[in-house]
Amino acid sequence: MKKYLLTTLSLFAFIFLFQDCSSTQSAVGTSIFNGKDLSGWEIYGTEKWYVEDGMLISESGPDAQYGYLATTKAYKDFELTVNFLQEANGNSGVFFRSSIEGTKITGWQAEVAPPDHDTGGIYESYGRGWLIKPDKALDKHLKMGEWNMMKIRVVGDQVTTWLNGQEMISLKDEKIGAATGQIALQIHDGGGIKVKWKNLRIKTL
Repeated sequence: MKKYLLTTLSLFAFIFLFQDCSSTQSAVGTSIFNGKDLSGWEIYGTEKWYVEDGMLISESGPDAQYGYLATTKAYKDFELTVNFLQEANGNSGVFFRSSIEGTKITGWQAEVAPPDHDTGGIYESYGRGWLIKPDKALDKHLKMGEWNMMKIRVVGDQVTTWLNGQEMISLKDEKIGAATGQIALQIHDGGGIKVKWKNLRIKTL
């Protein structure tokens, strides 16, 4: 009887742990960068995109122009998490529901920038410009020269961004709500930019 009871308890414990593990895997989503190469991504422009030590590196090239690395897939509703580390000038960003021709991108960018330059804000490219900037007091959550974690949640016309666990902005916008498109990382023009990325994971909603 005792042996049967222990076996039953062990089975329930296994089921509990399996469910908990499944829940955790669901929460973190699916990796969209394999840590080895740029499979699933496409380069736009002449700036540098390469993989080194399991990290995705974006770096200004000799032309010092805008450059993009975009997913080959389009996404509508999702939660995206990325880790980034800015070296030197880190002016970059994460575009969503975007489309690209050459180096002309239309869509919306969650800003990744040096201190005092509105990381976590939303900018509409070739459109209305800045839609929302974070409160200046929230800029203290950016760790320049260290790894940061950004989360971007886009559902319908609602966009929310977090930086290192701190909500930066929340925005409702009908134009965003009507769009679908690629996710893209940016290199700003001007040269001297280098940003490292890792743990790019998406959960479709």
